[in-house]
Amino acid sequence: MHTIEPYFAWRHLYNAEEDEFSPFFGREYSEFEFTHSVYDHLIHPQWDSMGSATLYIKILFCNYDRGFAVIEMIGEWNDCLYNDIMYLKRNIVEHLEDHGINKFILVGENVLNFHSDDDSYYQEWFDDVEDGWIAGINFREHVRREFESANIDYYIALGGKFNELNWRCYSPNQLCDKVESLMTKRLTA
Repeated sequence: MHTIEPYFAWRHLYNAEEDEFSPFFGREYSEFEFTHSVYDHLIHPQWDSMGSATLYIKILFCNYDRGFAVIEMIGEWNDCLYNDIMYLKRNIVEHLEDHGINKFILVGENVLNFHSDDDSYYQEWFDDVEDGWIAGINFREHVRREFESANIDYYIALGGKFNELNWRCYSPNQLCDKVESLMTKRLTA
């Protein structure tokens, strides 16, 4: 896992550590010192800790004018043991919402497992975005099934065309347009 880096092709467009509105503003990264792990597996030092023991993120892009953020994730999403959704909601999402973000694209291809618990934080997040949305793209099938069995897919749009996006071929704004189009189709269907 230590060789899996967060997506870096948009770094010329956005760096969370240089964004004064980012929860990671001012952070300095090492390319050589591995400080985070998921259980006994070290992860690349470019991933950011949000307080969870098993789930790490990278804010790949924020557009405050359009109100959207793209967040890539790695690790195990474990609400049952570690209440990961609380850390994500309180330490990252609320910070971004305070600066006008109400559309969230969660890239989940490196999320290895999901263990559900209560859905209160998901409901709160869903209610907070009002005219926005939360979309999960490219989650592994077994992870998506776990979200669905816990009814979390009521709050986060998952599966179908959201799982078929070749998101790396888009610019961040194009990706938002594509996801927004899928959200509109989903809501009108």
